[in-house]
Amino acid sequence: MVLAERFPHAVFHWVVFSADGQRERETRAAAARVFSPPTICHVQVQHFRGSYLPYEGAAVKDALEAVKARVPNPSLIFTHWLEDRHQDHRLIAELTWNTFRDHSVLEYEIPKFEGDLGHPNVFVPFGSTVAERKTSMLMECFPSQRGRSWFTSDLFMGLMRLRGVECVSPGSYAEAFHGRKLIL
Repeated sequence: MVLAERFPHAVFHWVVFSADGQRERETRAAAARVFSPPTICHVQVQHFRGSYLPYEGAAVKDALEAVKARVPNPSLIFTHWLEDRHQDHRLIAELTWNTFRDHSVLEYEIPKFEGDLGHPNVFVPFGSTVAERKTSMLMECFPSQRGRSWFTSDLFMGLMRLRGVECVSPGSYAEAFHGRKLIL
């Protein structure tokens, strides 16, 4: 969300590897809200079975290679944290690194049951207005996740506040990423 605002003329490609009908609709609606004109966002949704991606690894790798063929030289790639304990997230991160070897990659964190957040080293600071808007959008755009005990406004605000403390954000909040390799 913050990057879309900072780079309004960029072209974003949002790829989701596992989504049923409802999650696909939520993803497309969220992209439309986050990447409003003049920003362009292409959303691609794969329909691999959730929680079983490692068992379909070759097909997932082929799908990621197809993304690379369509977008051969992205400026920046976002993927799950490489040490994420969720099997689907971890596989996507591993295959992203395998596929995009000579690109800048930032790994994002997802709070969840496993408690595997780690110590990120790249921060994007912002203020409470952006943090509240992001949290509100998450809650509104992904109603299928609201039943999960970790999917709460206070958790998202707390994590952004913690990351804001870590980078001494003038606005008190921040997003954080793991940047293993950045090419400037």
